[in-house]
Amino acid sequence: MFDLKNRIWNGALVAFSFVYRKAARPLVVKGIDDTIEYIIKNKCSVSRFGDGEIKLAAGKSISFQKASSFVTEKMREVLGSDSNGHIVAVADVFSGCADMTEEARAHWKKHLARYTRTWYRHTKKGKVYYNAFMSRPYMSFADKGSCKKTFALLKKIWEGQDIVFIEGEKSRLGVGNDLFDNAKSIQRILWPATDAFDKYNELLEYAKRVDKARLLILALGPCATALSYDLHLLGYRAIDLGHADIEYEWFLQGATEKTPVKNKFVNEAGAGKDVGDLNDSVYLSQIIARVGLDD
Repeated sequence: MFDLKNRIWNGALVAFSFVYRKAARPLVVKGIDDTIEYIIKNKCSVSRFGDGEIKLAAGKSISFQKASSFVTEKMREVLGSDSNGHIVAVADVFSGCADMTEEARAHWKKHLARYTRTWYRHTKKGKVYYNAFMSRPYMSFADKGSCKKTFALLKKIWEGQDIVFIEGEKSRLGVGNDLFDNAKSIQRILWPATDAFDKYNELLEYAKRVDKARLLILALGPCATALSYDLHLLGYRAIDLGHADIEYEWFLQGATEKTPVKNKFVNEAGAGKDVGDLNDSVYLSQIIARVGLDD
């Protein structure tokens, strides 16, 4: 009986979210490659919103970040922002997910059933949004034939640039692959992979020590969404790149499901959580700070 009631309730939520999206203003989202080309051309900063960020905007905790009034208000602020030189990228799921895998379609259908109103309440009427799947062009899509082109395009964002990663302690962007081989130089600021917002102001203050001529690339969950926006306001160019490195690893493997990646923390599907230290001399030489981490 409980299972039947649950199915009926979930069905009602799905129906409501569909009707709500039809009745509400259209949410205009650019394509993945169009988004990347815009970033290259305009040298802008980027904040991305997926399911986790919107749950936090609704005041709900997620597995690796506790909700708080500060986190919720920060998510809402960035989602509704409109600042020159900064773009907001959202999950492109509001007109259907026909191009996605069956698993991804089910995931987003369930998500929209519960969070459609949150998305529409905190986005701006008439604003053009960009595509958060710019950093996730592989695993969720049924046709993966265009991924090689998309990753080649993505690499042009940092081509020839001095970059600083602000990343989770064991994210290790670019280690073991060639995703960032075309950068001029790489430095790294490491931060705890979970509850990164706990000492947000400390991280922001440290990031302000970085030379503004450097491109900041962030992989720090929802914290990166907020941090890239705040750094932009301070005159930096900051790009929330999220899972791009992991997606690239899966692309190189030809993976068809989310799997562990050697030496990297993968906070999805229980994959790769028990990751040890990495004694790679090049990687270690790139680390300029370990903020919020015990020595």
